[in-house]
Amino acid sequence: QVQLVESGGGSVQAGGSLRLSCAASGFVFSLYPMGWFRQAPGKEREFVAGISWSGGSTYYADSVKGRFTISRDNARITVYLQMNSLKAEDTAVYYCARGAGSDASKPAMYDYWGQGTQVTVSS
Repeated sequence: QVQLVESGGGSVQAGGSLRLSCAASGFVFSLYPMGWFRQAPGKEREFVAGISWSGGSTYYADSVKGRFTISRDNARITVYLQMNSLKAEDTAVYYCARGAGSDASKPAMYDYWGQGTQVTVSS
């Protein structure tokens, strides 16, 4: 079965950096777009970033453009989210997700999520 396991979350001060990883199993990773979502307390889950199956195309929410970078290593079956210049408003549980279609830019086109990893940014 599809499994997505996130790691790398933690607590950091504003302006700091974190790198999230997501290890995938149970499907042919290199054939699927992947993405990251986040959910802050009391808020809806929101799309953060997506990457095509090849890694050649990436997409970002406006709130993280220029600060976050999504990447993937198909040989290691892992997708990453490098987060720089973190802000207090980035505090959330971050989820890795598998794309259901071919377009990694559409938040509605993701079908599996991991359990999430907590990111806390203190100001």
